[in-house]
Amino acid sequence: MTRFTLAVAALAALAGFPAIAGAHCDTLDGPVVSAARAALARGDLQPVLKWVKAGAEPELRAAFQRTLAVRAAGGEARELADTYFFETLVRLHRAGEGAPYTGLKPAGSVEKPIAAADRALEEGKVGPLSGMLAEHLAAGVRERFAKVNEATAAADRSPEDGRRYVAAYVEYVHYVEAIALAIHGHGGDAGH
Repeated sequence: MTRFTLAVAALAALAGFPAIAGAHCDTLDGPVVSAARAALARGDLQPVLKWVKAGAEPELRAAFQRTLAVRAAGGEARELADTYFFETLVRLHRAGEGAPYTGLKPAGSVEKPIAAADRALEEGKVGPLSGMLAEHLAAGVRERFAKVNEATAAADRSPEDGRRYVAAYVEYVHYVEAIALAIHGHGGDAGH
């Protein structure tokens, strides 16, 4: 995954979106499988080579040739061959990211922020994506800030109240730190 995709995934997770385990390179309607469909339709491997590391290219080329040969039988054989090629490509792509291959995910299973990131690229407009992420991040900061603020008044009443304050404080600070890390690659004085 690119640094942008990782940042979007991290920010989206922090902003309260559901977990984004594999982003969408392993979905049937994601960019990797879409490139594979184009390669098979044209009988040309070129559209997918960019999705794998150079060391994986020989295995991918062999899988592509086997797939083309089996596809010629048509029908169910064609479907099975396509699935084999998609799985091989996604597995090699995930390995190149240092991530495990956990199987192909159904079309439509792309998380909202990742779909918005792709849409921004397709439309050439980053504004809606930036706005969506900013809105969710701001809501996450406000929510955690409010919990700390509320717990502050009672923090010294009892050890339990103090622990509730500390738990809220730690969650708030770690949230802000994770945002800085996702955006700048380090915490602390990220802007300096």
